[in-house]
Amino acid sequence: MTPRERGFLLLASHLGDPNRKVLTTAQLRVLADRVSRGEKKGEKRALSEKDLTALGFGRELARQILELLGEEARLDAYLNRGRRMDCTPITRVSREYPLILRQRLGLDSPGCLWAKGNVELLNTPSIALVGSRELGEPNREFAAEAGRQAAKQGLTLVSGNARGADRAAQEACLDAGGNVISIVADALSRQPRIRNVLFLSEGDFDEAFSAQRALSRNRCIHALGRVVLVAQSELGKGGTWDGTVKNLRFGWSPVACFRDGSESARRLEQMGAYLVDREDLGDLGALLAQGLNFYTDSQEKFLDFTHPE
Repeated sequence: MTPRERGFLLLASHLGDPNRKVLTTAQLRVLADRVSRGEKKGEKRALSEKDLTALGFGRELARQILELLGEEARLDAYLNRGRRMDCTPITRVSREYPLILRQRLGLDSPGCLWAKGNVELLNTPSIALVGSRELGEPNREFAAEAGRQAAKQGLTLVSGNARGADRAAQEACLDAGGNVISIVADALSRQPRIRNVLFLSEGDFDEAFSAQRALSRNRCIHALGRVVLVAQSELGKGGTWDGTVKNLRFGWSPVACFRDGSESARRLEQMGAYLVDREDLGDLGALLAQGLNFYTDSQEKFLDFTHPE
């Protein structure tokens, strides 16, 4: 791990303690910018309170930064715990960090992703699959077919490991010999080591499940996929609806909804998604091309839908 990665973790990670007062994304960005502009060529040394106040930081924030950076022993203990559980950190300044997240999410991209499995899967082309926990049978078949076709067509499947659509797609993909990136909302350390699966977790590797974590990770699922397939969604509520509407609002990636005749699918289409059938999954490349055409004006459609004249 590089000194820069260690510094990032010291400043931005809770290191297993939710009460640890870390820097915000905005504070990290300001600190990095001011330090890089204030460094003399070839100069590498530890920051002091005098350095930080000279860079324009208040005394209280300067002391907070130094206290965080001084917890090297705590960081080493946490990293050692992670290694014993096969969990590895990928910070926003790490070489392995997926560029697509930075490009699509900007400052909202996670500061750190903990990984368990083959991190090289982050560099493979992928599609994402989201959907409800309680599925109709046609919707379950759509999710499973998406997983199978991802495997057959050489695409990594990105999903969230939840009961219902996520697992139907993941299991079908693995059964067909494919690769899966599963972004979990519970403790990464408890996930088993499974061949062809990369488990990811935003936040600490031992952090327990929460509804907020489940909602937050949805943006990463949407942003990692070249196209996002929606197997089923409840109208106006639930994580699938929330994540898909936010995707359509901010334009993270193209969205294709299963044409199941539901009001939720119709409403998502009006916001900028497009509808597909199970048969369309046989050529995901064509599906992606179709999605990119919709992607160019999806935000206009979203605005037209949410702000009609």
